[in-house]
Amino acid sequence: MTSSSRAALLNELAVMIANLGSERPIRIAIDGRTASGKTTLANELAECLKASGREIIRTSIDGFHRPKVERYARGRHSAEGYYHDARDLSAINALLLKPLGPGGDQWYRTASFDLHNDVPIAQHPQFAPDDAILIIDGTFLQRPELREGWDLTIFVETAEHVSEQRGIARDTQLLGGTDATRQLYADRYRPAFALYESLSAPALAADAIFNNDDFDRPALRIREGGRLSAVQNNL
Repeated sequence: MTSSSRAALLNELAVMIANLGSERPIRIAIDGRTASGKTTLANELAECLKASGREIIRTSIDGFHRPKVERYARGRHSAEGYYHDARDLSAINALLLKPLGPGGDQWYRTASFDLHNDVPIAQHPQFAPDDAILIIDGTFLQRPELREGWDLTIFVETAEHVSEQRGIARDTQLLGGTDATRQLYADRYRPAFALYESLSAPALAADAIFNNDDFDRPALRIREGGRLSAVQNNL
């Protein structure tokens, strides 16, 4: 059950987003560390935004992985491999972000790859109405190759030890036990995020920061000069 404090903050954020003006779909990135709570926040926000009456397109960057042989070419524990090789950035832009962006035809796809079976897929395109809102969660969404594809970015802020505790508890069975999972976080996920921070400063560039250290009592900061700041001032 969502706490009243969290629900109130989610509703506040949803109202600001619903009041953004646009003549085409709005593309929202939910960015942050591995296991920071990006997917949960994106799902919650999508649910809140349904009250606006606008079509909500809810998806994840995980539909755009690259083949296993490419993802792990630098080694299963490589941080550089996770940052540079995990996702098909060209497909994200070509199939999802550009069609919904300025001058796009609004026929979009939410996936190009079946991760479970390690094969490409040819998804049928769907049409987004002008007032649609895309909410996509994932890591490294503000990297240079993707940054221009977003109309709004929300960074889910968590302390390193908080996100890792959550991630290890979540991924232990999937990744081969507690020790193996802890090692992957130490060797791959943690340094990959440090690389991302050094290259893109995602927390500084985002339109909003959603601190998720305390799940029941999150905090929201709106960046001055970002797209949400003007909306917030007018509400």
